[in-house]
Amino acid sequence: RFPQHGHYVPQKFADNRIISSKYTVWNFVPKNLFEQFRRVANFYFLIIFLVQLMIDTPTSPITSGLPLFFVITVTAIKQGYEDWLRHKADNEVNGAPVYVVRSGGLVKTRSKNIRVGDIVRVAKDETFPVDLVLLSSDRVDGSCHVTTASLDGETNLKTHVAVPETAVLQSVANLDKLVAVIECQQPEADLYRYHFISKYFEIKSRRRPLGPESLLLRGARLKNTKEIFGVAVYTGMETKMALNYKSKSQKRSAVEKSMNSFLIIYLIILLFEAILSTILKYAWQAEEKWDEPWYNEKTEHERNSSKILRFISDFLAFLVLYNFIIPISLYVTVEMQKFLGSFFIGWDLDLYHEETNQRAQVNTSDLNEELGQVEYVFTDKTGTLTENEMQFRECSINGIKYQEVNGKLTPEGFSEDSPDGNRHELFLKAVCLCHTVQINADQTDGADGPWHANGITSPLEYYASSPDEKALVEAASRYKLLHVLEFDPNRRRMSVIVESPSGEKLLFTKGAESSILPRSKSGEIDKTRIHVDEFALKGLRTLCVAYRRFTPEEYQEIGKRLHEARTALQQREERLADVFNFIERDLELLGATGVEDKLQEKVQETIEALRLAGIKVWVLTGDKHETAVSVSLSCGHFHRTMNILELVQHKSDSTCAEQLRQLAKRIKEDHVIQHGLVVDGTSLSLALREHEKLFMEVCKNCSAVLCCRMAPLQKAKVVRLLKTSPEKPITLAIGDGANDVSMIQEAHVGIGIMGKEGRQAVRNSDYAIARFKFLSKLLFVHGHFYYIRIATLVQYFFYKNVCFITPQFLYQFFCLFSQQTLYDSVYLTLYNICFTSLPVLIYSLFEQHVHPHVLQSKPVLYRYFFFCPYAHLGFKPFLYWTILGFFHAFVFFYGSYLLMGEDTSLLGNGQMFGNWTFGTLVFTVMVITVTMKMALETHFWTWINHFVTWGSIVFYFIFSLFYGGIIWPFLHTQDMYFVFVQLLSSGSAWFAIILIVVACLFIDVVKKVLYRHLQPTRRDQLSDRKCLENIFVLNAEDDD
Repeated sequence: RFPQHGHYVPQKFADNRIISSKYTVWNFVPKNLFEQFRRVANFYFLIIFLVQLMIDTPTSPITSGLPLFFVITVTAIKQGYEDWLRHKADNEVNGAPVYVVRSGGLVKTRSKNIRVGDIVRVAKDETFPVDLVLLSSDRVDGSCHVTTASLDGETNLKTHVAVPETAVLQSVANLDKLVAVIECQQPEADLYRYHFISKYFEIKSRRRPLGPESLLLRGARLKNTKEIFGVAVYTGMETKMALNYKSKSQKRSAVEKSMNSFLIIYLIILLFEAILSTILKYAWQAEEKWDEPWYNEKTEHERNSSKILRFISDFLAFLVLYNFIIPISLYVTVEMQKFLGSFFIGWDLDLYHEETNQRAQVNTSDLNEELGQVEYVFTDKTGTLTENEMQFRECSINGIKYQEVNGKLTPEGFSEDSPDGNRHELFLKAVCLCHTVQINADQTDGADGPWHANGITSPLEYYASSPDEKALVEAASRYKLLHVLEFDPNRRRMSVIVESPSGEKLLFTKGAESSILPRSKSGEIDKTRIHVDEFALKGLRTLCVAYRRFTPEEYQEIGKRLHEARTALQQREERLADVFNFIERDLELLGATGVEDKLQEKVQETIEALRLAGIKVWVLTGDKHETAVSVSLSCGHFHRTMNILELVQHKSDSTCAEQLRQLAKRIKEDHVIQHGLVVDGTSLSLALREHEKLFMEVCKNCSAVLCCRMAPLQKAKVVRLLKTSPEKPITLAIGDGANDVSMIQEAHVGIGIMGKEGRQAVRNSDYAIARFKFLSKLLFVHGHFYYIRIATLVQYFFYKNVCFITPQFLYQFFCLFSQQTLYDSVYLTLYNICFTSLPVLIYSLFEQHVHPHVLQSKPVLYRYFFFCPYAHLGFKPFLYWTILGFFHAFVFFYGSYLLMGEDTSLLGNGQMFGNWTFGTLVFTVMVITVTMKMALETHFWTWINHFVTWGSIVFYFIFSLFYGGIIWPFLHTQDMYFVFVQLLSSGSAWFAIILIVVACLFIDVVKKVLYRHLQPTRRDQLSDRKCLENIFVLNAEDDD
């Protein structure tokens, strides 16, 4: 129903499709081409190709066009394949079967076909396909239970209730006749904001307010309820879960950015060489005898043409002649290295989880090397660090501490005080009654079988609004439940009002010690506070338990106030909070409980290893403050000796700023002590609004940071804050739920945990692993190897292209800058594609400069090699490889010129070498030298390395013999006919080849030997130690 008088344009609602892919069939070609031509080398070669088509150049357009086409095609196929996998995952979600009410019956359709206003049926353990307003359930009161673990990380069970008018509509026929209007605001991303959105349900001319208890979010799962019916209000990309996804953007690695910087430097070198050659050409032609020699007379058109146009034409011709100094094949080699190298992650059996039969998964191979440069790890808590399995460990009753031993409570130590039986009974009643545990007996084999909540197999299935409760509940009593005062993050406690068999009205309350102890007026408060601190030091999750008795008059007053607050149309949340605070006062403290939240295997060791590697770990969770701190202590994120600083529960900008200044002052005063920071979502929003720099200063001076009560977009905002800081650190985010998708997409590297709660994080991540412990090998071994390999690959490519083109530049001094090419066009095309590409590709796939076991057992090496001056893509190593390339190029050219210079008869018949023979000699020396240089850089040899290294040299010789030894009918000219055969028939040429190659590599060999003995690197020390260990092992085996 819409307003009258034409003041309202009907809204076009989104369909229910979820899209995580980047391309479609229609936009793949233009969008992919746009992204590829953003790369400097690709765009440059496109310009060169167009120049070759437009003007007369020394080389054929094929020399630039063919490599460009090859690079673009291979990259597009790789990226298209990866996006096809995303489409496949999206189709699984969008094509999931759902049931909607249409035409008086239930109709089976696909999830993507749901529209706003459709009534959807959801069965037990199914995920809600859209954001729904609950209409009815299989229960009379219209209630259902939901877990939102994939949204906010909380596995606690939440109770949702339908409005009374629709709760009675439990049949499809009745629902089909329902006529109602829902008013709600436009879709919002904030998961917690809907608490304050005004929603109304108008049915039979009555307006009913809709609160959070009626809204079921997409991604949440129905529990302990046979089925529910709900009406779709937000669909597809307008659901809260989808709005918390960041827009899918192309992540670019730091190595690619470095490559672009290096390419710009080489472009400057290229322009310098082209301009210098053009100027020198006209300087030579200033003399008349060189301007128009008798063997090369100009045409009339050339004599009358504009000098400016001739200068531009010559400049472009030199640009084309030297253009191969920009290595276009670098990109395709890097793409192939990333794509093929990513398979090693999936094949690694150390990353295989046997219990769930899950291997590591690579969704985006473009970021492999980023795994070796991580400086910050942002991790979710629930399902990522923990298994979310609770076990009862200790409790404090009336000031006496008890431990759980073999299912029994055993008092700790000897106490002279006789236990107060009444207090113990009340404590156990409070634990049994103050909860929201639901028992599902659908799967029960025998109703009278024994059951326990403390990790012992039970025939009953439990669901609770807090994960602690399942571990605390062992029995139920015949008490009548009157009211539930639900938990909320502001009160940090929950209560129940029950009626005992004798008719007495009791309030049982449990919650954080900070919310229970100040409201208690009697009981062993001091002793219990000490016990709670002891439990927390052990990493246990703590709850305090208290009670209060009501007189009939007090209960009547409370009942009246509760009813008024719960039926209020305006400010219902505030009025309920006031009533709850009125009820939960003058409490009598009973005791406290300590429950262990079971961590995933080896979480402590992994976090400690990350810390040793120089990586800072931040925990970002939607969970409660106390719970998050407890888990941080138990998993080793916070140390016992660490000074914990808090920035929590700030409501105003001024108080938040003052607290930040005090924290900064404390850190400066106690700079020797390690600090840990705890910040909640509301305080974080205030801190980031006006005091971002101060907040970042405090965070960077803390060894560990914990952010709790975080909305998904806040997680992404924190990651972006670090990512864009002046230091530009590499960030990694890891999580398992839909609430982690934003930060996974925001971080440089996003890792999804294959958890129990949906696959949203896995689908939107760059990598997926089954357990948090696998992160150490993924970073310390795979990431480290990828980084070192690709750093060498990139710099080696620049080196071999300098070697390739510099002789071409030097040759112009000997041919009057006539733009005569030194190499044949086939050699120009195949140098990077065939002759020198495979050795460096295989190196970049298999190289292991340190044994993987050493890298994983010594995390400090991750930091050492990252800061090692010649191990990464810094300016110094880039300068070293560039200078080395120029040095080798000069040796190639002038060595060949001096040994094979003028007036030297080198062939058996006295015939002298021509320019093609000289160029082929330089090219032969170059191919052998750059291949042998790669062999010198290799530390880990396999049969594949041997095959491609020596095979590349052999292939070059065989190809040259065939290319020059046969007259090919499809070639217009064949300048190289019989040239290579004549070159190899000369003994002097063989002598020159061997001498020049040795001269080039001799300095490298000497340098390596001297450095290894006089100034060994950490890698040399480790490899020597590994060799000694292997020798000792072999000797021991021989002795046996």
